[in-house]
Amino acid sequence: MSQIDIEVREVTKRFGDVVAVDNVSFNIEKGEFFALLGPSGCGKTTILRMISGFETPTEGDIYIGGEVMTRVPAFRRPTNLVFQQLSLFPHMSVFKNISFGLEMKRTSKENIKKAVYEALELVELEGFAERRIHQLSGGQQQRVAIARALVNHPTVLLLDEPLGALDLKLRNQMQLELKRIQREVGTTFIYVTHDQGEALTMSNRIAVMNNGIIEQIGESDNIYENPQTVFVANFIGETNLIEGRVSSVDEIKAVITSKDLAISVSLQEGLNTGHNAFISVRPEKIRIGEQLTGLENIYSGVVEEAIYHGELTIYTISIENRHRFSVKVQNVDMKGSYPQGTQLQVGWRIENGIVITENGNG
Repeated sequence: MSQIDIEVREVTKRFGDVVAVDNVSFNIEKGEFFALLGPSGCGKTTILRMISGFETPTEGDIYIGGEVMTRVPAFRRPTNLVFQQLSLFPHMSVFKNISFGLEMKRTSKENIKKAVYEALELVELEGFAERRIHQLSGGQQQRVAIARALVNHPTVLLLDEPLGALDLKLRNQMQLELKRIQREVGTTFIYVTHDQGEALTMSNRIAVMNNGIIEQIGESDNIYENPQTVFVANFIGETNLIEGRVSSVDEIKAVITSKDLAISVSLQEGLNTGHNAFISVRPEKIRIGEQLTGLENIYSGVVEEAIYHGELTIYTISIENRHRFSVKVQNVDMKGSYPQGTQLQVGWRIENGIVITENGNG
């Protein structure tokens, strides 16, 4: 049976006339890697700061381990927070940086030594105990910050865009390392980011935020494959978004018409003739070729642009000069590439067109 570590219950946070977080509620299970994802200013960091105790909700309550923490100061909460600016002590060794919190708790020297070396092993920095912070790479400094946070055995580790200052390759490596560390220690992680790739790579579940509210919460694959709002479809990854109106419905499918382009979609509850709707089709779900078969939606198009991206090529394809589709094709065989001006067919399966109505998915 799952155990709830964090409960955010009807929380609102105002800064003067600005509503940063608007009546937000969600639960996080023990041992979960949970991401708060959204653009700058959406409220995700404010939620993190309220969980940590650095901000107090204007309305609502926050529970950690079943106990209300809304008015409990930060230093009394079973949480640790890792910022993008790591705030490591440059005049101290790696050992001293990690042991600092334990020393403040007056932990015995024997237990401090044991805990610090266990933490160093966890973050794969054995042999670095006596190094100074300036002698470490960015990724190694990040590991020290994580070790310092975990050595106190918090119930919840809060991470506020901690990888933002790293270069792309190192950031990708640290994403996998963070996931490994979280899996090994079993601590609940709450991770704030505006990077969809980070959230999808590391998280068990994602809360997508926009303008102080949560647009959708779900497992990573479900958020990507079944966006419930236009914002989520646009923000998570890339998509082709077509706006239209339901022109017909039968027992197994509906047809949505947009600028005379008729698109078949799977029938879903509440989808009726005359409804306005959006269709989201991911670029990698679309097939192109000289003669397509076996697809419910097939159209004639012209290649407007072909951009080579190493492992794949991204095509912009125009259909009747009224619709433009982005299509991603893996470069398995470059003999099959299509130059600008090529006439071909564009198509996708009926289940790959996700319908979003004005009030959300379905």
